Amino acid sequence: MPGFELFGENEKKQVQDVLDSGVLMRYGFDGMRNGHWKAKELEKALAERMQTGYVHLTSSGTSALTVALASAGVGAGDEVIMPTFTFVASFESILALGAVPVLVDVDDTLTLSPSAVQKALTDKTKVIMPVHMCGSMANLKALQEICKANAILLLEDACQAIGATYNGQAVGSIGDLGCLSFDYVKTITCGEGGALLTNKEAYYQNAHMYSDHGHDHIGSDRGAEAHPFLGYNYRISELNAAVGLAQVARLDDFLTIQERNYTTLREAIAPIDGIQFRTVPEGGAENYSFLNFFLPSEAKAAEAQNALSEAGIDGCFYWYNNNWHYYRKWEHLINKTALGRLPKDVLEALPDYNKSDFSASDHWVGRNLSCLIKLSWTESEVQARAKKMADVLGAIL
Repeated sequence: MPGFELFGENEKKQVQDVLDSGVLMRYGFDGMRNGHWKAKELEKALAERMQTGYVHLTSSGTSALTVALASAGVGAGDEVIMPTFTFVASFESILALGAVPVLVDVDDTLTLSPSAVQKALTDKTKVIMPVHMCGSMANLKALQEICKANAILLLEDACQAIGATYNGQAVGSIGDLGCLSFDYVKTITCGEGGALLTNKEAYYQNAHMYSDHGHDHIGSDRGAEAHPFLGYNYRISELNAAVGLAQVARLDDFLTIQERNYTTLREAIAPIDGIQFRTVPEGGAENYSFLNFFLPSEAKAAEAQNALSEAGIDGCFYWYNNNWHYYRKWEHLINKTALGRLPKDVLEALPDYNKSDFSASDHWVGRNLSCLIKLSWTESEVQARAKKMADVLGAIL
């Protein structure tokens, strides 16, 4: 899955260009750059690849979410609907703006359940944030219909699904806003980095200013730029962008490798009674970074994960007991703990997640195993892994 598995000469060259110029910052120092603007080049390449009007790079996927929400005017008291199965960055980005994360169940797609979203709507709902987990997407048609009917924004968190498509469109480019992550373990990596995607110029203009201390970036003298509103530092560096520029050119090759390895593993375990694969919405195509399947029960899923690990099959995750990705272990959110005091109105508005019923999510995530797909496997390694997975799972079921 991670692009770092296939680092090569192009990544080295792009980074060396930056080192040779000595300019590591994406803004300013025009005369020293020798014509190198890696962040600008990567934004252009991503806009072309994702077929979206505007792209703005940030320092991480987390910051991309924060910038996206801020750019759309999300703030104190607004509610943002998000899934129980995601990465902690989802609610962190919401709380950073004084808004309220409203958790709702996932379904057999392992992403937002449209029916659960419908039930969670209030007059304070500003955004619906589907998270396209483990390489596949939410039911975007249904979510778009809800958003349109209620004048709510759709923000796609596509941080784990770059390269996936829905009805021929790149995920992340379909909603009002979309976000990508390029951290060290993503399909393409910058080491650290993220991107905001949108077709709305107003959101883009807000984003590039907000992520650079409110600079308007007008004129050639950075010191003379105006500050239309408060902002923060969510800038990507030229070094990180340089790595991403090399990687994005290889995305189609990475996706081809992932699909081939994914298909080999899936075909090996598909005949086993008791295996059920996640649902991909009609019109959707995964990026094949994870093979996700359900076992008949939580006990069988936990047993299978342990047996695969003991057999030397690494990278098969049981998210149900994972403290990064599933609500059950988000004690800092559940207990409302922070280094600084959360604003009183946020504390009062946050649901009491100690009392929430997410049994519908437990039904799916509790029975799911998610096996990452590596880019660096040889054909013989994939075949051997497929056979061993089939043997282990067949013995359990």
